[in-house]
Amino acid sequence: MKEITQQFLTGERALFQTRDSHISYCTFADGESPLKESRDLEIDHTLFRWKYPLWYCKNVTVRECTLYEMARAGIWYTDNLVMSDTVIEAPKTFRRMKGLKLKNVDMPNAAETLWSCRDVEMENVSAKGDYFGMNSENVKVDNLRLVGNYSFDGCENVEVRHSRLLSKDAFWNCRNVTVYDSFISGEYLGWNSKNVTLVNCTVESLQGMCYIDNLALINCRLQDTTLAFEYSQADVEIVGKVDSVFNPSGGIIRADRIGELIMDGRKVKIDQTKIQAGVIDKRLDRAPWEIQAEESRGVCKSLLGG
Repeated sequence: MKEITQQFLTGERALFQTRDSHISYCTFADGESPLKESRDLEIDHTLFRWKYPLWYCKNVTVRECTLYEMARAGIWYTDNLVMSDTVIEAPKTFRRMKGLKLKNVDMPNAAETLWSCRDVEMENVSAKGDYFGMNSENVKVDNLRLVGNYSFDGCENVEVRHSRLLSKDAFWNCRNVTVYDSFISGEYLGWNSKNVTLVNCTVESLQGMCYIDNLALINCRLQDTTLAFEYSQADVEIVGKVDSVFNPSGGIIRADRIGELIMDGRKVKIDQTKIQAGVIDKRLDRAPWEIQAEESRGVCKSLLGG
């Protein structure tokens, strides 16, 4: 294996089509695509300061490296990449890749990162940025700390464990998502998805878990969660209280307490959903805003002498 050590490299395609090499303690400065079309690389303690460092590569190991902000769109169309103990300051990293493993990786500017990738494993990863993980398949996650909206849109075959996701509109348009022992906070969780299962999770959401075909919650807590399960086919087991349940389309909902149960027979078949709750504080046959609108129309009609 060729050794490339402590070099300061500039210019476009500085090490174009490099093969079977160990790159250590180097800096890639101004110059696009320094390692384009390379393969069989071991890279460690190296700094990437410019755009598109690893495009169209194969069989790459990256360890204890730094991708600075201008190393944006850094790793696209690359197969079989293992990265560990690395900081990625740049956005739009990882696109259309197959075979990606990340361990102990920090991404403080992860906007539009991990798009259309297949066969992904992440362990102990932190990321901040919107549209993380869009349209990716076969994703396994353990201990992801994510702050960013619209995460994992359009994904398929996703398994998440021991994670904390602060993400509005997470898991939209997905197929086959299972989340274990995690915390998810964000409005409109999981809309328009199919086969979504949460196990031993805590969720905080406005209008969360709606429009889902085959939703399962096993031993989950819904903290400050309102207008849940609208038009969802659900099998739900809630520990403690859910603030409000709104027009589920079928299945069974179990909870210790439901603050407000809204079931509008004009919009859903009420007998298709079984409700098992120790206490239901309030039952409504219409949404509160619909009741308020009707009352307002009645007041206006009265004032007009109708």
